[in-house]
Amino acid sequence: MPLNDNLHRYWQKNLRLTSVLMAIGFVVTFGVAFFARDLSFKFFGWPFSFWVASQGALLVYCLIIAWYARAMRRLDEEHGVAEED
Repeated sequence: MPLNDNLHRYWQKNLRLTSVLMAIGFVVTFGVAFFARDLSFKFFGWPFSFWVASQGALLVYCLIIAWYARAMRRLDEEHGVAEED
């Protein structure tokens, strides 16, 4: 059973959004942690690289989740697949 054009566009936008947010998560997880070794000053008594790896990444992950939920709500409404409250 082929998907109609509306659902196909919905799925393409969903995949694009997910891919972008996963790429951001990848960069935060591996890229920032890799380059954080060069940040060698103290921040609230801890090495700044430790703070970036532990606190900064968690903040970014929470922002990614919030952004995804908001964007998917708008996308669902735009394509008529939103759940009724």
